[in-house]
Amino acid sequence: MRSSFALAALAALAAAPPLPGHQHPVDPELEVPPGLDVPYFYEYDPPATLVVPAHPTPRAKYPFVDVHNHQGRMAEYGEAEWVELVGAMDGMNMAVMVNLSGRGFRRVEQPDGTTHFGLGDTKSLRRAVEAAAAAAPGRFVVFTNVDFAGIGEPGWSDRAVAELEADFAAGARGLKIYKSLGMETTDASGARVPVDDPRLDPIWARCGELGIPVLIHSADPAPFWQSPTMANERLLELMERPGRYRDPGENPPFEKILAEQHAVFRKHPGTTFIDAHLGWLGHDLGRLGRLLDELPNVHTEIGAVLAELGRQPRAARDFLIRHQDRVLFGKDSWRPEEYPVYFRVLETADEYFDYYRRRHAFWKVYGLELPDDVLRKIYYGNALRILPGLDPSLFPAAP
Repeated sequence: MRSSFALAALAALAAAPPLPGHQHPVDPELEVPPGLDVPYFYEYDPPATLVVPAHPTPRAKYPFVDVHNHQGRMAEYGEAEWVELVGAMDGMNMAVMVNLSGRGFRRVEQPDGTTHFGLGDTKSLRRAVEAAAAAAPGRFVVFTNVDFAGIGEPGWSDRAVAELEADFAAGARGLKIYKSLGMETTDASGARVPVDDPRLDPIWARCGELGIPVLIHSADPAPFWQSPTMANERLLELMERPGRYRDPGENPPFEKILAEQHAVFRKHPGTTFIDAHLGWLGHDLGRLGRLLDELPNVHTEIGAVLAELGRQPRAARDFLIRHQDRVLFGKDSWRPEEYPVYFRVLETADEYFDYYRRRHAFWKVYGLELPDDVLRKIYYGNALRILPGLDPSLFPAAP
């Protein structure tokens, strides 16, 4: 949701005309070279003069499992799409991809004539599982999803558990919870459904009984709740994607959503959780480390937050070594050309190189040069322990 204040601020920033030479919005004493317009802050990105060793890493050192990927149309892929997908995986040494969007999506007609996208059903999930097994046996793991429509109606929790069991029988090997829970999801009465809503307890408990992990995405980066000003570290992203701004007057607070999520972790110690995107605590690894120390049933993954690790290489390296049994490899958006940056950060000692998406990070990143035993765990070892159904023969034997 966006307030009128946020809209006005973002519009002003995005629509401001270019500044002529010899003018500056902050410091009029700056001397601007003749003929040079003062650049927007997002335009100023000069090539570095720094000369340091560089080790581009197009292929991971070890076969890896990507635990955070989305292939929502998997059930509909034709032969050419499967060949392209598996070929890209082979090229980067991805042994297994986890498709978190197992149920896919469908158009839902609203009473007012509009449409929105809702989740598919068990049949959709089964088609995805069968298509993947036929195209590339052992190379894909499919997670299911919970349809929260109707929560609060009599019998909803029992029906949701029954659907989970049916999806597991159809081949699902985990549950993915989208970030809408705790933010946009409402119940039958129109009230917000918190992440720790007790009506969801039977779902978390049944996942533990079935031995399947829950990968849960709660909240968004903390700066999305901050005013979109020049003091906001994610301002460029809020300009490019203004819908990501979370007006504090219209949205539950960042800390409240995290507290609700952590309450679920504590309430269900028998269920394995994978806290997506470093739990949005990549900027505070000390806090994330304390959470992992407290809750042995919680793991995390690095999808879409590599820039947080890459800007604090010493702290990130120490964190990953200390918590090497609790972190998995994840990427999120399927763009094969972006994976080499992950490999380079994790494997090399390179300094001061580009991240792949500037709205996530206007800074450069650094390599962590993780030890081989830690790389093995992050790339595949922890996934073999947590995800049911993986084929161990796809990965090297432990040294």
